[in-house]
Amino acid sequence: MFQNLINELEFFQDKNKAKILQRFFKTWVWEYGEWDIFLWITVPILRKLAKKYKDLSVDDLEKLLQSNIHEQRFLALCIIRLNYEEWKTEKKYFFELSLKNISSINNWDLVDTFVPYVIGDFLKKNGNISLLYEYVKSQNLWIKRIAIMSTFAFIKANSFDDTIKICELLLADKHDLIQKACGWMLREVWKRDEKILINFLEKYHKIMPRTMLRYSLEKLDKEKKDYFMGRR
Repeated sequence: MFQNLINELEFFQDKNKAKILQRFFKTWVWEYGEWDIFLWITVPILRKLAKKYKDLSVDDLEKLLQSNIHEQRFLALCIIRLNYEEWKTEKKYFFELSLKNISSINNWDLVDTFVPYVIGDFLKKNGNISLLYEYVKSQNLWIKRIAIMSTFAFIKANSFDDTIKICELLLADKHDLIQKACGWMLREVWKRDEKILINFLEKYHKIMPRTMLRYSLEKLDKEKKDYFMGRR
């Protein structure tokens, strides 16, 4: 089964277009996606393959997760998410498998399409939120993004405290991928309770990184945007 999957990935790849993704995902030396290799396989195809190979063994899943080929890791995470969502009694198993291989969740699309739906969902339902506060202290860009993006699951359940606290802890973070993630999650809070975002902005807009502020303000009316941007 594993070799058949690898053969299918090779069949669907487009090496010429893959060069575009190498630039888009910052894969050159010292960039955040250093050494990541892309095949240019579309997400719909990868999701279709995930359904086809969702019974792949754990050993084979971990082979995919350890690959430096981006789509192999993406596919493995799709399969884990599918199984997590389908199995009512095995959610802890797939959550722990995710944590065991957390170093493989190492680009923004991998974090954003997987973490809220497995790691965030499990923590929301089973507690131990302290794990996210450990992740916030990490020097690793992706671990910190996992911390804030996990809270998307909480936001969807109308629980906002941890999103706000983690954004406060990340106010001084200089990486734009952390600032964008925080701004995005603050915007998601706004969709459900505008007052919470406004209170956060009143308190922190002068010291928030500009990218975080801009992302959080994206859906507000022009008057409110101008108010907070103009008072920096």
